[in-house]
Amino acid sequence: MPQPSPTGFSAHDHGACIDRVLAAAEDHCRRYRLQLTPVRRRVLEILLGEHKAQGAYDVLERLRAEGLGSQPPVAYRALSFLTSIGFVHRIERLNAFVACAAPGGGHAPAFLICRSCHSVAEARLPPGSGFLDKAATDAGFLIETAVIEAVGLCPACRGGGSRTA
Repeated sequence: MPQPSPTGFSAHDHGACIDRVLAAAEDHCRRYRLQLTPVRRRVLEILLGEHKAQGAYDVLERLRAEGLGSQPPVAYRALSFLTSIGFVHRIERLNAFVACAAPGGGHAPAFLICRSCHSVAEARLPPGSGFLDKAATDAGFLIETAVIEAVGLCPACRGGGSRTA
């Protein structure tokens, strides 16, 4: 089984990471004739700004400060849209959202959540490669969606590495 390749706990070109995902979102919306409105784009930029899960109200505060909306539905609608097209994931444990590190499908995301600093790394696993898939197959069950979240300590909080936001 291939090893997960997390982004968020390891050093990487964060500017290129942001540019790549924004370009992919623009391309996706153009291809499927969807609107990447200024608010939706800004919400994605906010989430891409750091590899930490952010709550809807955290996002709303940023939008409010920038004059892009002050009512909760503004943030929730943008987050819902971005989640529905696969550019944002909801982290159930934190009731928060994080930008997808590898938009475009072809992976089953598993989230590594630091219990100390709340950084989140998305490990990309090939679909159908894990223990959950085997258990489902053995039971005759077809998994349509699954959210895997692991909680622990990131390298920086363990004192053994750097974290790049």
